[in-house]
Amino acid sequence: MRGGPLRVLGPFTTAAALCLCLCACAATAQYGDPAAQETLTIDFGSTDLQGIAEQMVGSLLASPLVQEGSRPVVIVGRIVNRTDEHIDTRSVADKIRTTLLQSGRVRFVADEVRDEVVRELDYQAGSGLVDPATRKRLGHLVGPGYVMTGRITSIRKTAGRKTDLYFLFTLEVVELETGLIRWSAQKEIRKAAKTPLVGW
Repeated sequence: MRGGPLRVLGPFTTAAALCLCLCACAATAQYGDPAAQETLTIDFGSTDLQGIAEQMVGSLLASPLVQEGSRPVVIVGRIVNRTDEHIDTRSVADKIRTTLLQSGRVRFVADEVRDEVVRELDYQAGSGLVDPATRKRLGHLVGPGYVMTGRITSIRKTAGRKTDLYFLFTLEVVELETGLIRWSAQKEIRKAAKTPLVGW
């Protein structure tokens, strides 16, 4: 009789303990500071993107191209990824473009929606459904005077448990009429990591 109650309660006790263990091991998530330094891995991350954008924007705004006060009109060209990992180069360009636009000193052509703009202008001009007082005329799109292009390269070296990763980001603004590079800047990033011993 003494062992009876324990045998009945045993499975319930085990189930409760298992449930508590699973709850304790469940993944949790929380918001973090987008500007906080990211150190999970040495791969390209948000901190690198922010650092690149900050340096490129500061350099361009201080350049004669912008200091002349002409508010240059720029179109974003290709930013080529020449590294051995996946990097969303468009997000890098978007970060730089957004910050420059917010400065009010550089203007950008909306190249990604150019086809939609042209279709809307054609519709307004030819459909006969748009009030002439609000209709936008053809032939008034602003042509860019400059194209922004860039590239990112990397060198990765591993020796034993140590890995060293070097990034070089280059950005240029080229004058369309002459083909001259009117501004260029670079950002260097170096990271190092050490693989832990097995079992540590």
